[in-house]
Amino acid sequence: MKDTGTHGAGPGGETARADNATVEIETIRVWDPLLRLFHWLLAIAVVGAWGLGKFGPNVMTLHFWFGYAVLGLLAFRLIWGFVGPEHARFGNFLYGPVSIGKYLIHMVRREPSYWRGHNPLGGFFVFVLLGVLAVHAGLGLIADPEDYVNAGPLAREVSTATSRTALAWHATLGWVVLGLVVLHVAAIGFYRKWKGEDLIRPMITGRKTVRKDP
Repeated sequence: MKDTGTHGAGPGGETARADNATVEIETIRVWDPLLRLFHWLLAIAVVGAWGLGKFGPNVMTLHFWFGYAVLGLLAFRLIWGFVGPEHARFGNFLYGPVSIGKYLIHMVRREPSYWRGHNPLGGFFVFVLLGVLAVHAGLGLIADPEDYVNAGPLAREVSTATSRTALAWHATLGWVVLGLVVLHVAAIGFYRKWKGEDLIRPMITGRKTVRKDP
């Protein structure tokens, strides 16, 4: 677990202001193609599943398929978190509370952080989001609304009480997922407008401006 409280590294020969000091920066490839594809496919699957669950047709076949897509993507991310490139690995953004606290103190400064990969707060958010999505989608597999149509594929493998409880928690966590998505979008806006840091382009091109390695 990282708990140094120091910033990550960061176009060769260029300098910029960060943390009230002049730092050298460079633009490098941080996000690999598979991770970027995962990110955008997960966004589509989550939004699709949520929208169809709340506003879709009564027969929720498409909602289920989007949910299966979420589970498949999460399975890929779990594997990629251990065998993928450096910045995709969980160990690269598993920070301790000290690092997260220090980052929170400095994040209000109106300047880019030039952090390599996920910053401590962003890394924590990734774990929360992936965990909530996994539980939410998993509960959908055993949920049964007792309408004989929209039962999860594994609902028969658990008791009626369990499937009803799963249904209730699946509905509740749906709003939690929405809250996390809104928070994610708000954070992107905050970094763009307040800190002058574009978080969207790197997730499209893979290239990010970061502090240069010492």
